[in-house]
Amino acid sequence: MCGIVGYIGKRDAQDVLLSGLRRLEYRGYDSAGIVTIDGSNQATLLRANGKVAELGKLVSTNQNKDSVGIGHTRWATHGEPSEINAHPHRAGDIYVVHNGIIENYKELKAELKDHTFVSGTDTEVLAALINSFYGVDTSLCDAVSKALQLVVGTYGIAVVSTRQPDEVVVARAGSPLIIGVGKDETLIASDASALIGHTSQAIYLNDGEMAICRRDGVELQDLNSQPISAQVETIEVDMQAIQKQGYDHFLLKEISEQPQTLRSTLNGRVIVEDKRIQLGGLNLTVEQLKDIEHVTIIGCGTAYYAGLLASYYLEQLVDNLTVEVVIASEFRYRSFYMPKNSVALVVSQSGETADTLACLREVKRRGVTTLGIINAVGSTIAREVDGGVYVHAGPEISVASTKAFTSQVAALTMFGVQVAQAKGVSVQRTAQYVEELALLPDEIEKVITTHQKEMAEVAKKYASYDHALFLGRDTLFPVALEGALKLKEISYIQAEGYATGELKHGPIALLDDRFFEVVLLMEGWLFDKSISGLSEINARGGHVLAITNSAKEIDAETVVRVDTKLDILAPIALNVLQQLFAYYIAVARGNDVDQPRNLAKSVTVE
Repeated sequence: MCGIVGYIGKRDAQDVLLSGLRRLEYRGYDSAGIVTIDGSNQATLLRANGKVAELGKLVSTNQNKDSVGIGHTRWATHGEPSEINAHPHRAGDIYVVHNGIIENYKELKAELKDHTFVSGTDTEVLAALINSFYGVDTSLCDAVSKALQLVVGTYGIAVVSTRQPDEVVVARAGSPLIIGVGKDETLIASDASALIGHTSQAIYLNDGEMAICRRDGVELQDLNSQPISAQVETIEVDMQAIQKQGYDHFLLKEISEQPQTLRSTLNGRVIVEDKRIQLGGLNLTVEQLKDIEHVTIIGCGTAYYAGLLASYYLEQLVDNLTVEVVIASEFRYRSFYMPKNSVALVVSQSGETADTLACLREVKRRGVTTLGIINAVGSTIAREVDGGVYVHAGPEISVASTKAFTSQVAALTMFGVQVAQAKGVSVQRTAQYVEELALLPDEIEKVITTHQKEMAEVAKKYASYDHALFLGRDTLFPVALEGALKLKEISYIQAEGYATGELKHGPIALLDDRFFEVVLLMEGWLFDKSISGLSEINARGGHVLAITNSAKEIDAETVVRVDTKLDILAPIALNVLQQLFAYYIAVARGNDVDQPRNLAKSVTVE
């Protein structure tokens, strides 16, 4: 959930590390630090609580020409956010940066009598453990290897030593690490964005692998010091994709990019003239698709809600298909059963989500076919699934996910259509999905263009509230859940999503003047029932914002109407309005929109 950078080469390491940490700020963090080593084997350790800008001030007054070092942005797990708990951590000649959690750190700490601990972190324990093996005749790599064989938990680490200043040793188990290969230099990062502009060639470490990084190359091995062949791949992220390009915030940029990113998701896959879907990468034959009887969609947070919305579409498309959507952090601990002819759809923007990855591995262990719905090319989940669909939404820098949600729903729906095609479902039944998927980018573009200023004004009206309810029926229920999540993430308004029919089963007791309500309404057979829920709120003095695609009269404090050609997929368009609403409320409240408090972009710890 934090960021790692490392460098060994000929350039000023401080500059490279600081630049890399700035690129990783979007992941969420509370402190930052770097250590560099000079030609006389002296280390310069700089750490700061707060933003990377604070670390930058320290660097400006402690500049050097060191050409090797490691850096880190920390999201607190063990020990409060503070300079003393910031990474890198030192023990003897060893300096360590670490993503993940060492679960047995207390037991290890009790055995390390020769080290005086100054922080409350599990990472300092790891540094001390490595140092305990780092004798006169032991290499840095061997010391790291011996230490990691005693560790229980997850880690992505980078280690340097003043005794061996020409090496950076890295290792991973459950937390991503990428090694950038350049000319006479090697870079390390937990996210490819930190490598952009330095190199386009990278080695993606797998779990249980270590690497000795030098200026002139990289040596891979396992924890038992057995050599491993390195596979160098091309990084598929460009510099423009990780810049604001004139927008006030990355979040607004990513909301606005959705027409473009959806076109990338759909391109070559939606064959309008034939009214069919063609997904490459599933690695399933038509017969295997035809045999699918049970689909489990696995995700966390926004990815879970994307799966929940798509599950309605899959059920509508195929009669003899059971679809369940599960929260990864719960599913991994349940005594679940997956029947014959099951497939698991694993949904993750980053492709590194710890709980989702754990579920993937358990499902694979049971022999179930796994398909990834992934945005990050080269990520761990993308590498471990049997097949899948890249959504091609491009990098999401803002912590709150927007464009990935939209593309995930589209990708999952395309999968549903392809299963329906394989099972012989009539073209008449699938055609509307294909046609509306093709329309979706233009319709979302129209929604943004038409309603952006309106949603900014509406947001001002509700920005002072402390509580909100989001309500929707049928396919609008998952959209209500996602709308509530987006609002609470970036505005800090306590917001809850409910099925409209559940209102009188409890939530209606909450209603008073501290609350406003977002009621999602869509033309169709449940419209009148949804209006009944709205009336129940009005009868109790509610403050309702109604978002709808209907032209019918609606009695609400505020009504935002969307004129769209979409019918089945209209909830996706209505959700874009919720994204704008949450964004402008957060702006009105003066919040850090792209890096909301306590949150991290990629949740790589449990």
